[in-house]
Amino acid sequence: MARIIPIGTDTDKAEAIAAASGVLLRQRPVAIPTETVYGLAADATHPVAITSIYETKGRPRFNPLICHMADLEMAERYAVFDPISRKLAEAFWPGPLTLVLPLKDDAGIHPLATAGLDTVGIRVPVGFTADLIRSFGRPLAAPSANSSGRISPTTAQHVDADLGEKIEVIVDGGPCPVGVESTIVKVEDGEIRLLRPGGIDAEAIEAVTGKTVSRPKASGTAAIEAPGMLASHYAPNASVRLNATEVSSAEALIAFGAGDISGASTATAVFNLSPGGDLAEAASNLFDYLKRADASGAAGIAVAPIPDEGLGEAINDRLMRAAAPRGTEG
Repeated sequence: MARIIPIGTDTDKAEAIAAASGVLLRQRPVAIPTETVYGLAADATHPVAITSIYETKGRPRFNPLICHMADLEMAERYAVFDPISRKLAEAFWPGPLTLVLPLKDDAGIHPLATAGLDTVGIRVPVGFTADLIRSFGRPLAAPSANSSGRISPTTAQHVDADLGEKIEVIVDGGPCPVGVESTIVKVEDGEIRLLRPGGIDAEAIEAVTGKTVSRPKASGTAAIEAPGMLASHYAPNASVRLNATEVSSAEALIAFGAGDISGASTATAVFNLSPGGDLAEAASNLFDYLKRADASGAAGIAVAPIPDEGLGEAINDRLMRAAAPRGTEG
């Protein structure tokens, strides 16, 4: 059974850093809060530690892990920054942006964390986790703290319900304010490729760089360059139906905005991501409401249309993966 440690005061944070560091030094994973979702973190330089993440999540070893750093200076010890990537790091770190960068020679990141690629996804998180990394002195590989392919956790209680029997420590930083994973981009030949939409929308990246962000073409056979690229991901147990304009009594409804959905009054359960149509609020509620809908006993989950702009792009990406045919999840 995991020990849940709140971090409401400086004393609590010091206790949490000491407890988490002790587990990390034994090459075991700990659950940590970030602004995006809760992460399952372990030493990115140690093969036993990384294997413990894969074993705890049941994660395919061909899906790389994001390596979290304390700051840009630490990141520069492990990866090579081109001018555009550096500009993005300076603009958005700490924050929900992951940059896929070439590994430095003998960087020390273990190949298990990169799935054998010569690149590494790097992010600098906000708050407690950056302090933990700074104290620990090494980068932490940290995918979301959930069983592989299932809904990402945005509270310590979500983590405990899923992985509490498998890990020793969960650091409780409260609900995650962003609520979806980081945006992942890769700069190649001066062009910016969006590998995964997330907590920073593409328009913000374009505004900083003055460059158009290219989206990958949908393909079930595309090479996996970053987390979240498997076709089926973030999946509840119930089936998921998107762009629903009506709902049956056997389904739970996830609504958005003030629009009416036919049959809502007889649905198994109803959750509204944002009654006021705020995409940031919708993103922060997405995984929590998917979990609640899944726990309602409904045979399926009907999701109302979500605008595909700004953070809506990330929300729709997660929903499409949740609704994808099972058997290819990560």
